[in-house]
Amino acid sequence: KASSMSSSRHIIFKKLSRDKSVGVYMGKRDFVDHVDFVDPVDGVVLVDPELLKGKKVYIMLSCTFRYGRDDMDVMGIAFRRDIYLSTRQVYPPLQDRKTHSKTQERLLRKLGDNSYPFFFEFPDNLPCSVGLQPAPTDTGKFCAVDFEIKAFCADNQDDKVHKRSSVRLAIRKVQYAPEQRGPPPKVETTREFIMSDKPLHVEVSLEKETYYHGEPINVHVAINNSSNKTVKNITLTVEQVTNVVLYSNDKYVKPVAVEEPSDQVPSGTSLKKVYTLLPLLANNRERRGLSLDGKLKHEDTNLASSSIVKEGVLKEILGILVAYRIVVKIIAGGIVGDMGASEIGLELPFRLMHPKPESDYTVSPGSELEEDMVFEEFKRSYLKGMVEDEEEGNISPAE
Repeated sequence: KASSMSSSRHIIFKKLSRDKSVGVYMGKRDFVDHVDFVDPVDGVVLVDPELLKGKKVYIMLSCTFRYGRDDMDVMGIAFRRDIYLSTRQVYPPLQDRKTHSKTQERLLRKLGDNSYPFFFEFPDNLPCSVGLQPAPTDTGKFCAVDFEIKAFCADNQDDKVHKRSSVRLAIRKVQYAPEQRGPPPKVETTREFIMSDKPLHVEVSLEKETYYHGEPINVHVAINNSSNKTVKNITLTVEQVTNVVLYSNDKYVKPVAVEEPSDQVPSGTSLKKVYTLLPLLANNRERRGLSLDGKLKHEDTNLASSSIVKEGVLKEILGILVAYRIVVKIIAGGIVGDMGASEIGLELPFRLMHPKPESDYTVSPGSELEEDMVFEEFKRSYLKGMVEDEEEGNISPAE
């Protein structure tokens, strides 16, 4: 963390259109869904009036659900759906907001008279940024919920947008682990067997409701076997449950961590043991259909965070919902498939999320803030008449 203003840095994300007529500046690209409200999206658009040649400049916030590559439009079937679109004119300004964020104020002072602020509020019923992991042989974009800020110049907002005069910046809507935690999950069951006077009792519990990505999960298992059967097999699995609710209501259940100990519990004995599971994307790179948190640029990501839905919001419009559970399966009396074998299954739901990050940037009253801004610019590379957008990974014909 920065201890003084002289050592603090505030990253500003900057991107210009290819013809330099319009540029977008934003102080952050992750916007937090606090369930009750979502961080507003704000930034500044810089324009070059001479290059605009009398055209207007618009800014658009979009949320798109993609369930196929854009080049796979077959028989008129659209493989993408716009969940939300909001477009506003920023130049010439139609109205000036009375208040701006501190980052906007600094950018407006830094960029000068040809800079204009923009502001969007998320509706409370939009999904978070999440996508399904493609197979290693798949190419192009995959099933995902994407958010984007787009600035463009045109005579009217419905006109065709030319790529040279537009700029796109991917953003994310994210959720962090809530500060208020629920009770630790716990489940138990008792199984009676034919030809056995006494039952088999199993209890499974976790130490807390919410775990952070990369954190080991300790599963407490207690088995009291008063029956005449022997517990011969115990399997513990972390399952990711994904519901694609927007267009087909598909459900995917994928194991992301498995533990198969060699412990057995003979008749008339008991077992108390803690098993550790670690769900990581690094161990599941080849597993197609896993849900992953949305990513920016070519950075890595992680298993998708658990979805927390505001009460009263229709889940059908939320795109992709993700949940996690611990599944403990116990085989008593033989091997799976035997007439004398019995399977006992217990499920424990839990949350897998990121902790809320602490801000590492503080503002002192009266400080000269402009010098503390560090601009991160996204550039494009040209190759054989094609242009590649390094920030989005898209390749398209150069205009």
